[in-house]
Amino acid sequence: MLLIKRLLEVGALKFGDFVLSSGKRSDVYVDIKLAITYPDILDMISDEIAKILKRYEFEKIACIELGGVPIATAVSLKTKKPLVIFRKEQKSYGVGGDAIGEIKEGERVVVVEDVITTGRSALSVAERVKRRGGKIATIVAVIDREESGIEFESVLKLRDLIEAKDLLNSTKS
Repeated sequence: MLLIKRLLEVGALKFGDFVLSSGKRSDVYVDIKLAITYPDILDMISDEIAKILKRYEFEKIACIELGGVPIATAVSLKTKKPLVIFRKEQKSYGVGGDAIGEIKEGERVVVVEDVITTGRSALSVAERVKRRGGKIATIVAVIDREESGIEFESVLKLRDLIEAKDLLNSTKS
């Protein structure tokens, strides 16, 4: 897949020994924040997510700062759907609050995430959407590391990255 090839080319897909933000260890690491600094990669990712979302009816896109924002913004531009950005922490200055944008009662919302390992971050956004009266249409990630025990929509699964690693190793031999 072209996306995996580009992730490798820019150094965003790495193989080795890594500690993830969840505290777990992995021999595959994807630096999506680095990857999306390349416009062609961000465009590929948002195209793929937009294709996935054609199967769902929704009015809004939601994400949590920081990693999800550029991705959700690009998807918002492609789908022409408004965006809600949740802060990690409540803001006490200005107008305050924990979100930028609004969710109306009954609105169907798609949660966009960069990488899902445990699912905790994406599920916390989903819970915040529900508390505002929204309904979750789906949760979609660029990468699902397949460690949460929950099936999420995603552009790539960890197994796709492992296959790429195995293919790389077989061509080196």
